[in-house]
Amino acid sequence: MASTSRVDSLPKVQCPNHPDALLVEDYRAGDMVCPECGLVVGDRVIDVGSEWRTFTNEKATKDPSRVGDAQNPLLNGGDLTTMISKGTGAASFDELGNSKYQNRRTMSSSDRAMLNAFKEISTMADRINLPRNIVDRTNNLFKQVYEQKSLKGRSNDAIASACLYIACRQEGVPRTFKEICAVSRISKKEIGRCFKLILKALETSVDLITTGDFMSRFCSNLGLPKQVQMAATFIARKAVELDLVPGRSPISVAAAAIYMASQASAEKKTQKEIGDIAGVADVTIRQSYRLIYPRAADLFPPDFKFDTPVDKLPQL
Repeated sequence: MASTSRVDSLPKVQCPNHPDALLVEDYRAGDMVCPECGLVVGDRVIDVGSEWRTFTNEKATKDPSRVGDAQNPLLNGGDLTTMISKGTGAASFDELGNSKYQNRRTMSSSDRAMLNAFKEISTMADRINLPRNIVDRTNNLFKQVYEQKSLKGRSNDAIASACLYIACRQEGVPRTFKEICAVSRISKKEIGRCFKLILKALETSVDLITTGDFMSRFCSNLGLPKQVQMAATFIARKAVELDLVPGRSPISVAAAAIYMASQASAEKKTQKEIGDIAGVADVTIRQSYRLIYPRAADLFPPDFKFDTPVDKLPQL
């Protein structure tokens, strides 16, 4: 009841001659006008609506907003700072030629370092076509590591590359160290060191990679049909279940399975072609292939259509 009385006691803007008339707002002039007699009841009314006008020479600007960039929660203060640009007129300088208007708060060195790292992360992600959610997770990981100062002495580029590798694995789309190394300026060994240090510093973990994590991407890049991809996936999974490849990396096992499946089909691929896509050496593929070859008859799915029989597969 008290709240209702407070609302009723507020002054109501209305025309003294026509109190029941609905006032019309002139948005351009900022006036409230009575439609009956034309009396300007209120002036300088603040427009709280969206800004739909553009104040630049670019008429085709899609976003006419004049309120600046969106708030960035990854930077200290949310990046809500005001930067005064250098003046060009005579009134902007004193008699000694120094600028009169100085920025009271410039971007801190930590924010500048994080901003540069975020740009590097975005560039690396674009090169290997990673989606936005992985970039956001990588940025958050980098911010946590940077604020903890637990990796002092390591370059920000190395930390950013390792964070990108971790984010890919956490999001279920893992990339190999060599793929991350190819789009960054950091060595594989340094990325691996930072990877282990970050996991320890953040007390986090990543799921173990399996042959299935890479199979669809490798087969797609090789231009292999769906049947060969399914056969290679089946071969790799069966080889792991039978413990035929102990101690071998999932990437080399996947490459060997793809080689075996392709050799049994009409779409044959060489070790070098598969190695270039998977990022493993020919000799590594041969070593894994030799381990699974003796049980080749047990590894293929039952519905696989052979173009080359199992006993005619290369023995290497």
